[in-house]
Amino acid sequence: MQLIDIGANLTHDSFDHDRDAVLQRARDAGVARMVITGASREHSPQALELARRHPGELFATAGVHPHHASEYTAECDAEMRALLAHDEVVAVGECGLDYFRDFSPRPAQRRAFEMQLQTAVDTGKPLFLHQRDAHADFMAMMRNFDGKLGPAVVHCFTGTREELFDYLDQDWYVGITGWLCDERRGLHLRELVKHIPAARLMIETDAPYLLPRTVKPAPSHRRNEPMYLAHIVEELARDRGEDVATTAANSSAAATAFFRLPAA
Repeated sequence: MQLIDIGANLTHDSFDHDRDAVLQRARDAGVARMVITGASREHSPQALELARRHPGELFATAGVHPHHASEYTAECDAEMRALLAHDEVVAVGECGLDYFRDFSPRPAQRRAFEMQLQTAVDTGKPLFLHQRDAHADFMAMMRNFDGKLGPAVVHCFTGTREELFDYLDQDWYVGITGWLCDERRGLHLRELVKHIPAARLMIETDAPYLLPRTVKPAPSHRRNEPMYLAHIVEELARDRGEDVATTAANSSAAATAFFRLPAA
């Protein structure tokens, strides 16, 4: 399998002591390429730097997560646009709305999101989106840009059937993580993933978060790694009633097309 992890937070400090080993374990598990998530003013430049050190294997996004929306000033906007001028930076985001945590005030979240949507319009790059407990406002803001945006993926989808079909009705892509493997919170996804068209389905670890709870033997720590993408694909294929190789190939094809990645 030649897998593509569309969302790995490899600039996270938990990887500082063994990042090269993490990358090698991912390769050994069939993860051929990864998109490194840029989710803040601090980490987006680091994501680009990491991608530049591994050309053709790592790529980056540039954006500000709603948790950090208060930092999205005009200067920050200029910094994100400068990052997006690089070929290694393949998407705008992670951006969106998060009313579950409210780490930034909601007006600040909406302002930062709107500015990043405009950046996507101006740069023509796809969107890497986050939405949690903010579906109505999220959809309303996206509709304000109808006909102007390119491809969009709602990353780390954990939502309801209604939310999923709203996204699919817009022809957006959907990113599935190890949340699928959580018997406490993710059981509903086991059924929902059957409805995602193969050409719209992508896979991600969201490492170091969301370690799949069904990994056996369970590691002694809670840090997720891109190597566990292979486990997520196995679970996803089973839920979809597909051969693992089919799910893997389709998700990699979708990611290659979405992010306009060069041929492997």
